[in-house]
Amino acid sequence: MGKKVLIFSDVGIDDAVALAYANLTDDIDLIGIVADYGNVSKEEATRNVRFLLKRFGKEYIKVYGGAEKPMTGEFPTYYPEVHGPFGLGPIDPGLQFENLENFFDVIKLIEQYKHELIIVNTGRLTSLATLFILYEDLMKNVNSYYIMGGAFLYPGNVTPSAEANFYGDPVAANIVMKYVKSAYIFPLNVTQNAIVTPKMVNYINTKDKTQLLKPMMDYYYFNFYQKKVPGIQGGPVHDAVTLMAVIRSDLFTFYQSPVVIDITDVARGQSSADFRVTDAPEQFDGRPQQHIAVGLDYEGFYKDFMSVMTGEKF
Repeated sequence: MGKKVLIFSDVGIDDAVALAYANLTDDIDLIGIVADYGNVSKEEATRNVRFLLKRFGKEYIKVYGGAEKPMTGEFPTYYPEVHGPFGLGPIDPGLQFENLENFFDVIKLIEQYKHELIIVNTGRLTSLATLFILYEDLMKNVNSYYIMGGAFLYPGNVTPSAEANFYGDPVAANIVMKYVKSAYIFPLNVTQNAIVTPKMVNYINTKDKTQLLKPMMDYYYFNFYQKKVPGIQGGPVHDAVTLMAVIRSDLFTFYQSPVVIDITDVARGQSSADFRVTDAPEQFDGRPQQHIAVGLDYEGFYKDFMSVMTGEKF
């Protein structure tokens, strides 16, 4: 069996690609999913998870109801122009909203697996921050954390300085960065380089029994990024490359520093670390060191992604 993974996800297109990747590799054992607001509402994220698990024949995986709103108390902003009206491009899950496992039942899962468990967060950090506030000692037992978020020395995708996951709930992101220790952070400056081209999608589609990847990537995702980032060769799979790191950390270069998230109006969601070469790096109020991804081996990413998604050796 693969590594035990609990994923917190606001299931839009790149989250769905990550779940498809997890489904196709024996190196990841997905034991639970927390469905959160973010790319779409919590209700849509839940329907998307149920739909995908049914397609994958993995309906036994538990789905927990996560946060509906950020800790800022605001109403969330969703992104149908990126992920489509339901979050999966043009695909309508066609499922009714079902009752979820109680969010706090996830505690039983964490207690069960403890040091075996890896938590991957690909959406807003509201639910994860809640667990750190209420169960800090328990969360210290988790083996490791992999978090998609932030933009270090790099433009944001919501504002000039902020990435969507940290911007969507900067209070929660700041809490997690204060209490989590030695987490692996995958910011835009790395995930934006995890490009899946139309040619890659077309080839995967010839092997894809679920027929999910091509419609999701083609109709909304590619078009959005071509407008947003002129000259980009495809769509970046931010969340899939974060999940991939659980089993392929060798593809990344990391830099260690504490991390602080700005919660003010002007710089809301901006992620800061100390990249200075100095004998006395900034401690940011005694915050723990995090592993910030600063480089990606794209050739390695390409070979791994294509091998897993097609079942062929690249």
